[in-house]
Amino acid sequence: MPDPVSSIRNLGPASDEAFARAGLHTAEEVRALGADATYLQLLNTGSKPHFIAYYALVMGLQGRPWNDAKGAEKDALRVRFDTLKAQASPTTDSAIERLLDEIGTGLRRT
Repeated sequence: MPDPVSSIRNLGPASDEAFARAGLHTAEEVRALGADATYLQLLNTGSKPHFIAYYALVMGLQGRPWNDAKGAEKDALRVRFDTLKAQASPTTDSAIERLLDEIGTGLRRT
């Protein structure tokens, strides 16, 4: 049986559900994608951006504690995180959001 996403260092059981919503069910899938592509996929499927969650994932994939990034390394991670946020185009699948779209009062209107 493949390892769950939560087997990656710094990720807990709640991670399994969030990553599954993004179509990622195993630690191997996350490792194959890498931190940035994985995080972008999470953002695109409705996860809210959170810098600590991002760098905890980066550190976890490197086998390091979540709070190991410091100084210039952490600053560089912030730049990567901000870039991913700017690239994200989240989708919302909820019934209420579809209804709000229909009447033109939801979150993202064109």
